[in-house]
Formats: sequence, C-alpha cells, structure tokens
Amino acid sequence: MNMNPLSKAASEDVATPKNTKNLIQKHGIVLKKSLGQNFLIDQNTLHKIVGAAELSGDKGALEIGPGIGALTQQLAKAAGRVLAVEIDQRLLPILAETLEPYPHATVVHGDVLKLDLPALIRQHFDGMAGVSVVANLPYYITTPIIMKLLEEKLPLENIVVMIQKEVADRMAARPGGKEYGSLSIAVQFYCEAELVAIVPRTVFVPQPNVDSAVIRLRVRKEPPVHVQDEDFFFEVVQASFVQRRKTIYNNLAARFFTKETKPELEALLHSIGIDPIRRGETLSMEEYARLAAALSARN
Repeated sequence: MNMNPLSKAASEDVATPKNTKNLIQKHGIVLKKSLGQNFLIDQNTLHKIVGAAELSGDKGALEIGPGIGALTQQLAKAAGRVLAVEIDQRLLPILAETLEPYPHATVVHGDVLKLDLPALIRQHFDGMAGVSVVANLPYYITTPIIMKLLEEKLPLENIVVMIQKEVADRMAARPGGKEYGSLSIAVQFYCEAELVAIVPRTVFVPQPNVDSAVIRLRVRKEPPVHVQDEDFFFEVVQASFVQRRKTIYNNLAARFFTKETKPELEALLHSIGIDPIRRGETLSMEEYARLAAALSARN
C-alpha cells in the first residue's frame, strides 16, 4: 500500500514536534487530559527507554498506552514482537498508519486494567525468549497498572516505564527517607528498582505539569524475604503507614489490637528487635517480614 509523504515521515520518526503535531491535526484528535495524553517528542529519551528494556529479536515487548506510536516504533526496531494496548479508540487509525512498516507490531484496543494479560501474553509471545513491559504510563493510573502487572505474577523480565518523577522516587526509595512507604515495599518485594533517567516536561506535547522519570523494575524470580501470607504481609505494611508521623506502635495498635490487648504489642515488638517508637518509614522489608510473622502467630 502506498503511503503519502506525511504518512511515510511519521512512520519513520513520529517523535518530532512537527510530525506529532501533523498527525494529531490530520486525524482531528483533541487530546484528553482525563487519559493523561502527553506524547513524547524526544528521540534520546526513547532510546534510553528501549535500551533499558534489554530487548532483542527473540524477545517481546508489551506496551501500555502507545498513543500515536512514537515508542512503539522504536520497540518494533528492537524486539521480535510488540503488542500495544490502547484504550482510546480515536488513536487506532494513527497507530495503523505509523506502524504500517512493522507487521510484527500488533495493537489491541482495550483497558489494560480489565484485560486478561496472562492470556494476551500467551497468545502473542508464545515461543519468545522473554517479555518486558515498556511504556510511557499516564500519571493518573500509574500505580494501579504497576500493581496489576506485579500481583498477577506475569512472566516478565523487566518493566521499564516512564512515570511521574515523584512516583518513581517512591518506588525506588530505601528505608529512612520521606519517599519510602508502602509502595516502595510493594514494588521492591517483586522487583529490583532502578532509576534510569530524569525526563524534563519540555519533551512532551502537550507539556505536563511535572517532570518524569524512567524506572526499570527487574522482576525477581523470588521475593527477597520469605512471608507465609503475602496479603497479610502487605496489610501490615499498609497499616504501618496509615499515619506517617505516628510510631509503628500507634499505627499497629489502631489496626490489630484492642484497648485491652495493646500492652501485648510493645512486648511483641521488643521480642523481634523493633523499637516501638520507630516510625514505619525506618523499617526494612526484612523487619516487616518478621513483624508480619509475629502478628500472624499471635492470631
């Protein structure tokens, strides 16, 4: 099928201000803030994202929210197969145009939070040596998407995403800092987290209100700590951060103890080497695993 000059140029290099603007105008697209639509127009950032995913011809890439295909094109050049999930039906004609030279790139219309991702991965990446998620995620829905990917225990090597810098800092945070919290522990329970690059807001159309960051999450084969009950472990973690300024004793007492049984908590904390006056942000994942085990044994 013959492509017009605009179509050809766009398919070769979507991520320029001119081509992005032309494609949006050509298809009459009005960007929706509700979908967090900010399109990347910087090739260097795209190359950093794709490089961090460690793709090759025998590996696959699952992209969430391809937009108009800027990242998708680069993934198609690096991976053997690409599957892109796009929620906005209006963008499908643009993606058909920009991805025309890449028959091994497939677009699925749907909401990633509602799709059967294990089935999609089996269907599209059967026989591949590995699969990674690579995406420029909408800010408003970053955490639900990341947690869905992790909690479903998908057969992934890496999750490389561009997200709000503040959220990336929280995911990669270590104990003791203000960024460290339940999200840090949840992500690092399943993955090794590493900040790859800081991305200024100026490389997007339209510009978001905050800077972004690229983070790589290497999916662990096994968690770094042993827990008997993952759901209860995360319940303990979340309870410890309900009120960050309160001590671990006060937060846990409010969640797991009555007025009559509260004295038991202080003794329990001392028995596993945790000072009751510490705050949740100072506890390591290993300490949370001990704490969950001790609380579980009490019941």
